[in-house]
Amino acid sequence: MTENIKIKRALLSVSDKSGLADLGKQLASMGVALISTGGTAKALREAGLEVADISDVTNFPEMMDGRVKTLHPKVHGGLLARRDDAGHVASMEEHDIAGIDLVIVNLYPFAQTVAKGAERDEIIENIDIGGPSMVRSAAKNHDFVTIVTDPSDYATLLTELQQNGGGTSLAFRKNMAAKAFAATASYDSMIAQWFGFADQGKMFPDSLPLTMSQPVELRYGENPHQSAALYLPNGPSASGIAQAEQLQGKALSYNNYNDADAALELVSEFRDGPPTVVIVKHANPCGVASADNIVDAYKEALACDSVSAFGGIIAVNRPLDGAAAEAMTGIFTEVVCAPSADDDAKAIFAKKKNLRLLLTGELPDPARGGMGFKSIAGGFLLQSRDNGQISRDDLKCVTKRQPSEQEMTDCLFAWTVAKHVKS
Repeated sequence: MTENIKIKRALLSVSDKSGLADLGKQLASMGVALISTGGTAKALREAGLEVADISDVTNFPEMMDGRVKTLHPKVHGGLLARRDDAGHVASMEEHDIAGIDLVIVNLYPFAQTVAKGAERDEIIENIDIGGPSMVRSAAKNHDFVTIVTDPSDYATLLTELQQNGGGTSLAFRKNMAAKAFAATASYDSMIAQWFGFADQGKMFPDSLPLTMSQPVELRYGENPHQSAALYLPNGPSASGIAQAEQLQGKALSYNNYNDADAALELVSEFRDGPPTVVIVKHANPCGVASADNIVDAYKEALACDSVSAFGGIIAVNRPLDGAAAEAMTGIFTEVVCAPSADDDAKAIFAKKKNLRLLLTGELPDPARGGMGFKSIAGGFLLQSRDNGQISRDDLKCVTKRQPSEQEMTDCLFAWTVAKHVKS
């Protein structure tokens, strides 16, 4: 393995062109020769840079509406050839293949195309083929080739080049290769999920590749001796406790997230109802109440079980004001979840340094679809979300005494809460 590899020749082919012009200028100022494709080459030329077209390298034009442009031995030979292997070097010389030292590639926006509701033909055209092939080739040959797939890494790349005399270290190339393989795995996972769930209409596809990213290390797991982390699913953004903004307080633990999720899921059942407060302890509701305002709802929810509420999680379905915050800080609480909070509420909560305030924005739709996972020894259980809801029209009274309107309202409230009680 070679520790430092000088970057002499770079191939750039990106869908997301943010930061591209600045990166190209910096590379050119270091004497790096630029090769590019289609729209990327156009953007670089518009920035005043000299760029060789990929067709100049392959001696073939881009064809079939751009489906075929980089799938060529002169591209992949330049990426995969080991510079310390005499046979590889001889093949490069025999077939006039020049080495490529740096690859800047990000992929067609498949997930975004699906998310905007595009037709099937457009979705299929946004399945990138050449991009992942180049990424994998460059990442495999990271002993000699640097691969960058994320525009947020451009600044890090430039710093690396400046610190290493226009080259990259093996440690950097390894790190970028790991990110690159994770990127292609995530990309293929999203495509496979779309084919299975959306295109084929299967509830349980024959295989279910899942990828997650952006890990956040948590304070500890279910018990203090366990380690834990929060990962976010790749693909279209979701709305839930994992996406909530933490305004204050110490870092969240595994149990904090688990309990806060339970509280948010339950209070979301009332997102279109009256002001409602949910108090959760050990992932189970210990107090739930609706009232004319959040303060009264909190007092009634607390009265359900004031002992269990100590050190619990509070979730509400309305923005928090100062009066609500004042009431909630009367006892020790681990987490408060709310759609938003005004300045008075934030100032009151700020006095409680250990209390975490999570702002969720719009509450999740309790009737949304999706899947739930549970790990068991040797496997995973998968089931559709429990998004069932009961309305007055679903009920039929078979007793001699008819329930009053208040009794029926109370029963519907209780059934909604009972759905979220863990056995």
